[in-house]
Amino acid sequence: MKNGSRASWSGQIAFILAAAASAIGLGNLWRFPYLAAQYGGGTFLVVYLVLVVTLGFALMLTEIAIGRKTQQSQLTAYSRLHRGWGVVGLIATLIPILIVPYYCVIGGWVLKYFVAYAQMAFTGAELMGPGAADSGAFFTGFISSNFAPFGYGIIFILGCATVIVLGVKNGIEKSNLVLMPILFVLAVAISIYVVCLPGSGEGIKYYLLPNLDCLKGADGSFSVAVLGKTILGAMGQMFYSLSLAMGIMVTYGSYMKKSDPIERCVRRIEVFDTVIALIAGLMIIPVVYMFAIKTGTPVKEAMSAGPGLMFVTLPKVFAMLGTGGTWLGLAFFALVIFAAATSAISLYEACVASFCDLLKIERKAATFFTGALICFLAVFSALGYGAWGDIKLFDMQFLDFFDFTTSCILMPIVAVLTCIFIGWVLKPKAVIEECEAEGHLFKAKTIYSFLVRYIAPAFVLAILISEICRNLGIGGWKI
Repeated sequence: MKNGSRASWSGQIAFILAAAASAIGLGNLWRFPYLAAQYGGGTFLVVYLVLVVTLGFALMLTEIAIGRKTQQSQLTAYSRLHRGWGVVGLIATLIPILIVPYYCVIGGWVLKYFVAYAQMAFTGAELMGPGAADSGAFFTGFISSNFAPFGYGIIFILGCATVIVLGVKNGIEKSNLVLMPILFVLAVAISIYVVCLPGSGEGIKYYLLPNLDCLKGADGSFSVAVLGKTILGAMGQMFYSLSLAMGIMVTYGSYMKKSDPIERCVRRIEVFDTVIALIAGLMIIPVVYMFAIKTGTPVKEAMSAGPGLMFVTLPKVFAMLGTGGTWLGLAFFALVIFAAATSAISLYEACVASFCDLLKIERKAATFFTGALICFLAVFSALGYGAWGDIKLFDMQFLDFFDFTTSCILMPIVAVLTCIFIGWVLKPKAVIEECEAEGHLFKAKTIYSFLVRYIAPAFVLAILISEICRNLGIGGWKI
């Protein structure tokens, strides 16, 4: 991307759709329902919504403003604003480079399940055994095989690369105009189906109504520590949900026109993403709650985080619903493919834009170079549960290690440094001026300045410490 020839969105709607598409991914579909169930349903929702409209707003607006102000991706944007802060851009670029490979491997898992449910729906085969009793064995057998996980991952990577090589308007923008409506319609249709199931009412109440009992400690009284963990859990989810500190919003902001109001766009992205997150919980929590009650399984255990929920528990839930459950599973994994693809495309684009800006090369060359790097790194995550299963880093499989390094360490570090950079080095005035370009009003500029200077860095630093403690088992800390 040479100076004066930078691509741009066709308009405000295209930017909002692209940013929302990047935010709606696997984190919303398996992590959000788990955390909502873990922290008392409606109680977690209230905390999450408050954080999204305050800290989430400040962090997203900052990243978008940096991108539009510099007309650069995250790799070169920080150094363009201040030569001594280029290291932040370097770390921010390392994040998507490490995330895309394992994210596409997981996308391949989803693709495999979509194919499996298509077989079961159209042929009547019971690939996971009667009642999906063997869903765990099916999942383990697949991810531990020597080639299949990598093969499906490559298909997923090639699909994303095809969209990226077509460019911002012809690729990313047009794909979102197709994928996002399909994703939204599928999500609404599945949630309506779930809500209408006999016996789903208790699960809906569990999900939507605040339960203050979840804030009590072991002695039965209100616990500040439990409230703190709830807030930190909601903040961690906010990073996943809003695609913060991944370089995506800086890159997408660099394609934004000066005539588009940043503040209004951020608010609309937040609404879009939050609605999808809420619908995701409505799709999953009521049926898993029903399954837990029917089988005598503790609800929190049934809502186990990560792959266990989506690839082991949900197939059993779908099987419990009979023939209709098979078709529900097919629709669900189709939805997850679209959600994973939109996020993976955004992460891929952040990498490609960085190489274009740094090396001054064409998009096609950067896409192929990035794709080759992604495929190479994907091998580790694809084989990490199979042929290379005995190789561990800090007692973690490759995929888990890459996830821990990016989401628990690098992302909070980038967010903290960005807040310090804008709040104390460059000053909030730089972002405020960008938001007020061409006469736009920035109604929340006073509260924004306070958040980015004091509140956001303190909370994100707490996230960094808590995530490290949680993942390394320090002090019995769990979120």
